[in-house]
Amino acid sequence: MFGSRKAGGSNAPQQHAVSEDIAMAAPRQGMAARMMGKIKPSDERPGRLVGLQYGALARGAWLRFAVFVAASLPAVAIWKATAGPMIAGGWFVLVVMMALALMRTERTFGDAERRQLSADELRTHLAMVGLAGGLWAAPMILFSDALTSGSAPQYAVMVMLVGVFVLSLSVVPTAALVFIGIFGVGGAIGPVVNGDFMAAAAQFAFSGVIAGGALALSRLYLRLRLTEASLAEKAETVSLLLHEFEENSADWLWSVDSSRRVRGVSPRFAHALQMHPHEADGQPILRLIAGEGWESGSLPSSLRDLAERLKRRESFSNLMVRVNVGGRSRWWELSGTPKHDEHGQFSGFRGVGSDVTEQRESAEKIAQLARYDQLTGLPNRMMLTEALGTALQRAEQWRTRCAFLMIDLDRFKAVNDTLGHQIGDELLAQVSRRLRVLMGQHDTCGRLGGDEFAVVMADVNDRNAVDRMAHAIIDVLSKPYDVDHHTLYVGASVGSAVGPRDARTVETLMRNADLALYRSKDEGGGSHFAYEPQMHAHAEERRKLEFALRHSLERDELTLAFQPVVDATTEQIMSFEALLRWNSAEFGPVSPAKFIPIAEDTRLIVPIGEWALRRACEEAARWPSHIRIAVNVSAEQMLDASFASTVVSALASSGLAAERLELEVTESIFLRDGGAAQNTLSQIQSLGCGIALDDFGTGYSSLGYLRNNRFTTIKIDRSFVTGAAKDSPESLAIIRAVVAMADALDMTTTAEGVESERELDRIRQLGCTKIQGFLFGRPMGAMEAQALLARDADRKIA
Repeated sequence: MFGSRKAGGSNAPQQHAVSEDIAMAAPRQGMAARMMGKIKPSDERPGRLVGLQYGALARGAWLRFAVFVAASLPAVAIWKATAGPMIAGGWFVLVVMMALALMRTERTFGDAERRQLSADELRTHLAMVGLAGGLWAAPMILFSDALTSGSAPQYAVMVMLVGVFVLSLSVVPTAALVFIGIFGVGGAIGPVVNGDFMAAAAQFAFSGVIAGGALALSRLYLRLRLTEASLAEKAETVSLLLHEFEENSADWLWSVDSSRRVRGVSPRFAHALQMHPHEADGQPILRLIAGEGWESGSLPSSLRDLAERLKRRESFSNLMVRVNVGGRSRWWELSGTPKHDEHGQFSGFRGVGSDVTEQRESAEKIAQLARYDQLTGLPNRMMLTEALGTALQRAEQWRTRCAFLMIDLDRFKAVNDTLGHQIGDELLAQVSRRLRVLMGQHDTCGRLGGDEFAVVMADVNDRNAVDRMAHAIIDVLSKPYDVDHHTLYVGASVGSAVGPRDARTVETLMRNADLALYRSKDEGGGSHFAYEPQMHAHAEERRKLEFALRHSLERDELTLAFQPVVDATTEQIMSFEALLRWNSAEFGPVSPAKFIPIAEDTRLIVPIGEWALRRACEEAARWPSHIRIAVNVSAEQMLDASFASTVVSALASSGLAAERLELEVTESIFLRDGGAAQNTLSQIQSLGCGIALDDFGTGYSSLGYLRNNRFTTIKIDRSFVTGAAKDSPESLAIIRAVVAMADALDMTTTAEGVESERELDRIRQLGCTKIQGFLFGRPMGAMEAQALLARDADRKIA
């Protein structure tokens, strides 16, 4: 009736401005004053609230014109008999003209909501409304006699239409009150003059009711407009936010109806579906994203989870769903909330989604990097630890057993150092492939790092299963490898521990398996050792020995023993070999077989070896000038960059001639870094020192070392000497070959470990140059060595 229209579209900003204006205008002049349209003489720019009222007035102008004219028709019928046709007709013409003028004026307020109305415009309108009221009041005063009972129906129709006019004018309550006030007073004067006070009272009552209704309608209208403005503002804000959301993020909005069919497909959602919006609209959402799985019924578990949530009408957030769009598998992250209509009935879902395929793949790649070894593709230490933890927990729960096997490759470092890391990496890859073949249903193999691998056996019911697995690993890994046209041989050492028998925690079980592996390596490799409780005692002893060895130099607990080396023919002493001895204050005499490996593993051999070299040179300087001294040198010393300088310093400080010093090395120095070792040997030889190759024949590729290095002496290992004395064909052949080769290369040979006359005779027959062993003297102190040299000199003179 008021001609109001819903806010929205381009009108929303105006409504937003209206709501702000109302909120600001109320404190200044009061809501009631604004609603009544009161204007002070100085108020030349009425507020937007007045513009809102008059804008609605303009939209109802035609209705008021029609009601105004219609109400005059029964009035003419009432007053025609009393006033005469001419006067009644003239009054009717005036009413029509006033209605036209009022309509024309009100239609000028059509843009009142978008501009400021002047006070003159408002006063003009109120004046015209007052004139219209006066036009109606005049005949009611002048011709009140005509309002008889016989004209009651016409009068009732007239009054009703006038009431409708006033109510339609209520959007501007000031105008409505002006009109009803004049009309009501005029309608009451006539009955008062005629003494009909009841009619006058009825007229006043009618006017009051109409006035109250006009005010009530005015307030209701304003509330409706305020509500519309608020809703429009919120709708505009939401629209802007959603627009901003879709424009500036990778997410999209999605919505389905109660039948789970897509509705209102946004362009970004359509792009994610790789379809046009109109193609996707109305399609079941699961059909759109299931791909071929929709027809076959084989949906991924994530899609089945989504279908269940939609079916149960429950909210979900950040649900990872594997979809198939455009023939490609993608990952979406969806969030959704059920929606309901105004009656509380379920009407579908709405939510947001995003394509997280790249993030998912990156996360999977990171997880792969974190849990798998990149070189071999096997599980890494982290995943092995988790697998062992699960196996231990299951073994505890079901009273079964599990096992952890640690595997270390034998001689792998030699491959890495001599042929390069690329060959070493390919060898490790082949090792991993061989290990995979051996794994059973409940077994997991992985790489711990370097050349260390491990196996988790989750179900060990057979007591011999671990030993069978260990020996299968050793056998398979010991077979030759073909890598880049190289045939390589490496072995494997295995240590194992069984849980929960040997340990109830992952850390302890792994440590115990490591102790067993250490035992296997200590025994020479190529074997399997299971964990035994006494291994802890051995490890603890080793730890204590290491601690004591670190303080051995400062406590002056180290000494040198000297074992003579004699000429095989004359049995005259030619040299002494300096042998390191440790007499610990805590442990007493400690075997070199125990403390030398500890010193090499901890690099204590570098300072200890330097001390031994200096002390040996100092002692040898006191001997006759033809007697040489041999000092053992470890691989750790040879790889030390300052070792050659240490040799020069030891010779200089002792005064020993360089040709009287012979350094004994083993093949192990070439397994660490052959190039660096050979360079150091060249520097030492350039000083004039001799180089002896110790334990010849027990290493990896001794002939290659002889070809590439100028040794002065080759020492034949005791095992061959013992074998030759027993007429072993292999030992005899090896010694003959070594002697012949040494003679050809202008080297001397020393047979080690000669302890009997038979061994001596056999060595002499085979042509060895020098002999060392208990037969000619055990390791002795410095004073004993000097005394032996004195006796040897006397015997020579005699």
